[in-house]
Amino acid sequence: MTTLDTGTEDLLAELDGGVLTITLNRPQARNAMSEAMNQALGRQLAAAELDPAVRCIVLTGAGPGFCAGGDVKGMNDRNSGGGRGVSVDEQIATQRINQRATAGKLFKMPKPTIAALPGAAAGAGLSLALACDLRIMATTAFLTTAFARVGLAGDYGGTYFLTQLVGSAKAREMYFLSERVGAEEALRLGLANWVVEPEELAARTREIATRLAAGPAVCFRYMKENLNRAMAGEVDDCLDLEATHHVHSAATADHKEAAAAFVAKREPVFEGR
Repeated sequence: MTTLDTGTEDLLAELDGGVLTITLNRPQARNAMSEAMNQALGRQLAAAELDPAVRCIVLTGAGPGFCAGGDVKGMNDRNSGGGRGVSVDEQIATQRINQRATAGKLFKMPKPTIAALPGAAAGAGLSLALACDLRIMATTAFLTTAFARVGLAGDYGGTYFLTQLVGSAKAREMYFLSERVGAEEALRLGLANWVVEPEELAARTREIATRLAAGPAVCFRYMKENLNRAMAGEVDDCLDLEATHHVHSAATADHKEAAAAFVAKREPVFEGR
């Protein structure tokens, strides 16, 4: 296991067997997003995208929560004049950059991403979880948009991800009313892929992540792009992209290894090339 220097105690990162585990680390604040955490998360994801040693990414939270979203106490301090004066245009530009570097990168990352939720995912924390490919929740975890409760419209792509996953009507209900969605309900709605007891979360997450890290990396990259394009693409565009990626996948060493393993009735050993 290799511990990575993120530049801040607000974010932890460890690489083990192809699995990069990124931990939001402000348990005293339910892992609310600080500026240092946000910047470090963007840097870690950018590096992970280009690092061939990283085959799967797990995003989780320290302590009993996943992420409470934005730091509302910090927002109140700024509203009270505690922060430096920044123009609206500068705030928008910074917000756009931060969102694309974090939630946007998790969604577009050409590697499988998993959100492991020990507890609440709220506001932008929910958006980060929804940006991942897969979600595993402890039975004690819950989801909430939370934005209406603090007078905000929502950020970090949550409106897009939630609408894609549950449809427009349910997404509007969740945003307007900000009610809690428990783990079992999240599983029923398709917002969670697995629900486990809290003490089983780490082991089950590791099992899934290790399986993905051992998979055909080139194939996963093409597969994820196909799936992302299918969310908003026209059918002929999706068909054409699938054809291109399928033929390219057939030329990889991983495909040839898998075909040989099938004939030999053994498990393939993928090398990601």
